[in-house]
Amino acid sequence: MATKHEQILKHIDGLPVGEKISVRQIAKVLSVSEGTAYRAIKEAENQGYVSSIERVGTIRIERKKRENIEKLTFAEVVNIVDGQVMGGREGLHKTLNKFVIGAMKLEAMMRYTGPGNLLIVGNRTNAHELALQAGAAVLITGGFDTEESVKKLADEVQMPVISTSYDTFTVATMINRAIYDQLIKKEILFVEDILTPVHETTFLKTGDRISDWLKYNRETGHSRFPVVDEQMKIMGMVTSKDIMGQEDTVLLDKVMTKSPMTVGLKTSVASSAHMMVWEGIELLPVVNDGHILQGIISRQDVLKALQMSQRQPQVGETIDDTITSQLVMTDNRPKGEDIYQYQVTPQMTNYLGTISNGVFTTLVTDSANRVLRSYKRGDLVVENMTIYFIKPVQIESLLEIHPRVLEVGRKFGKVDVEVFNEGKLVGKALLTCQLLDRS
Repeated sequence: MATKHEQILKHIDGLPVGEKISVRQIAKVLSVSEGTAYRAIKEAENQGYVSSIERVGTIRIERKKRENIEKLTFAEVVNIVDGQVMGGREGLHKTLNKFVIGAMKLEAMMRYTGPGNLLIVGNRTNAHELALQAGAAVLITGGFDTEESVKKLADEVQMPVISTSYDTFTVATMINRAIYDQLIKKEILFVEDILTPVHETTFLKTGDRISDWLKYNRETGHSRFPVVDEQMKIMGMVTSKDIMGQEDTVLLDKVMTKSPMTVGLKTSVASSAHMMVWEGIELLPVVNDGHILQGIISRQDVLKALQMSQRQPQVGETIDDTITSQLVMTDNRPKGEDIYQYQVTPQMTNYLGTISNGVFTTLVTDSANRVLRSYKRGDLVVENMTIYFIKPVQIESLLEIHPRVLEVGRKFGKVDVEVFNEGKLVGKALLTCQLLDRS
């Protein structure tokens, strides 16, 4: 039987897109406490099918598809620009496909404005009206209001008119930044992308016996199974090691490993790989916030997913990507040695005009990663790192980075990294790394 929390989530998911919901309303309709309703609404927001908007409330929105994650809803735009909705609230759940800067003559502006667009413009009432008629939403910059007739039209066509105190340039930058962040998120693989869902998962109940484990073992060929209670909460894991030497009639909850390690749907695959390799785990149960079983992931699934993601083109650059893309191998270097160069740009410095400690750490880690790859395919997770900042590195300096492998094993590596500027040692690091094999 579904819990109250799950019943509320199912109810919210079944509401029409664009409908406004509240804690009190949900509590009343489903006869639950307001605390239970509040927690379920927050969970629905995390799962991306409701959105809370200041001065408007919580609205049921269209759940984004994974491949369409770079698109923003107008509700999200309101939050990004600290906006106020002047009209057309019914259209806040809709997705914008592009935005148009209204810094041209009216006729030219309308040539670029179409259905699903967002026109960013100042207090030009004619432009507001024509954009709405073309099926576009309007974002008014500079904190200006608009005519009542425009607000009425927005309600009729169900496209929002939003007002913000920011100027056009700032607004465009903020929206671009939000889309860019979404593109980075798109490239991060989560457990929910690769799990074997619960309806395809073989699991056992706490009341089952070793004879049931033996039956499933014969049918599936697998030897590891999650154990759940009547509410599908994960209670343990049972493996061939646990049942060895036991009678067939012994209950599983007497021999299983209790309180096993689990991962959530939004746990990154890289984090799961680290956990599984570090702990020597072959299978992990996937649970939701209520600790209800959602499925399983195997070490094989995780490493295969990492291997596939490595082949995908990167869409959005992270700060680490920006830094490491400028780290280049030197041409004139002794045979068998890896030496890298890095130019310290203004963007990579702190308020004193010297290289940021974070940037320095990223350079050291990436150079260690590159040199270890010549010994073993895969990625590294830094387990321990000692850094000595010997001399400050000024803006526009050209650094020379010398990583040297001290020791490498099947699952670990030790690397010594020295950083020079104009022939003088400016920093040194010793890294102990765990290796994630993708072979």
